[in-house]
Amino acid sequence: MKIAVVGLGYVGLPLACAFAEKGAQVYGVDISADKISMLNKGVSYVGDIKSSGIKEHKRKGLLTVSTDFSIIKDCGCIAICVPTPLRKTQDPDISYIIASCEKIKDHIKKGAVVVLESTTYPGTTREVVRGILEKKNFKAGKDFFLAFSPERIDPSNKKWNVKNTPKVIGGINKASLDKAVHYYSLAIEHIVPASSLEAAEMVKLLENTFRAVNIGLINEMAQISDRLGLDVWEIVNLAATKPYGFMPFYPGPGLGGHCIPIDPLYLSWKMKSLNFYTRFIDLASEINGAMPHFTVMKLATILNGFSKSVKGSKIIILGVAYKKDVSDTRESPALELISELEEMGADVSWYDDLITYGEVPRKRLKKLSPDSLKKADMVVIATDHSHFDYDFIVKKSKRIFDLRNTLPGRKSAKIFKL
Repeated sequence: MKIAVVGLGYVGLPLACAFAEKGAQVYGVDISADKISMLNKGVSYVGDIKSSGIKEHKRKGLLTVSTDFSIIKDCGCIAICVPTPLRKTQDPDISYIIASCEKIKDHIKKGAVVVLESTTYPGTTREVVRGILEKKNFKAGKDFFLAFSPERIDPSNKKWNVKNTPKVIGGINKASLDKAVHYYSLAIEHIVPASSLEAAEMVKLLENTFRAVNIGLINEMAQISDRLGLDVWEIVNLAATKPYGFMPFYPGPGLGGHCIPIDPLYLSWKMKSLNFYTRFIDLASEINGAMPHFTVMKLATILNGFSKSVKGSKIIILGVAYKKDVSDTRESPALELISELEEMGADVSWYDDLITYGEVPRKRLKKLSPDSLKKADMVVIATDHSHFDYDFIVKKSKRIFDLRNTLPGRKSAKIFKL
């Protein structure tokens, strides 16, 4: 099999490697010359993919990468895994999908199946992707086949990966569905057919809206508990002892990542065009978006209790990735904490050894030294990486504001929890 993957980021590169592991000839395309250069040197920039795997695929001739779309011309399956961010106006930005499809139409061969994996609003595959690809005088479902399959990548998850996570696929017709299933079954253990393109597109939005709304609920509970003088972490853990009808979610300084803060707003935007307002989505977005400010105000209150103002205080933000054990800072609330604290006059530095130096344009600690911890008026645990030495951090710090509850059970006046 010859399979193309367009977009070699956190979604596309694991998918490309999964196909290559099964012996398919994979042709990867990305507009980033830096990414292509790294891959050609056998270097992985995605945490879940080892560089040794890239080198092995290239040695066997199973992985060819380029910025040139012409390498896809003989491929029977083309997976589109490009970003779908939001504009500053909170409108969907599908420009990467459009640009990729314009390139693909110039090189797609008759009989190939195109599978969009990029998260988007229902109707995008049928209305946008189909329209562009049919400019070649090909008919979707006949001359080429068209499907949508929502990506389900959870970076740093040791149990579920691209190969063993069930894969939903919807086609524009049965022939398209069958064609996509034929190719994806090579690398994916369990395929789940959907009745249509739109049903498959909606699945991803429901999955991420479910998480966004429940995180919004628990973040509001954190604020309620704070007002009542209660420990929200204790409340959640007590509730979680109920063996039915409850699923625990945990509060944090905000909502980060490339999916959960963004994808539900695609659905919200789509429904506004149909004169329907997604109240749960909008409210959850509002609550989650306000958590960084709530966190800063809570931090200011704690410092005030020690006769210190935020202005002039030395504060270390420990962990700036959006989640545990990843190197991704997209939409990370830690960055908002840093910005707001700096605006209030704090001397803020950060430490996260998983983040490439220079990626976050602020004061970075190259090493978490005893001296830096002792001098800090507050150490804020914004992201809890599993390799952090918390015994060392607690021992050397004056005060710790633990946003992720990574220090459970400690009876110390130094420790504060949101």
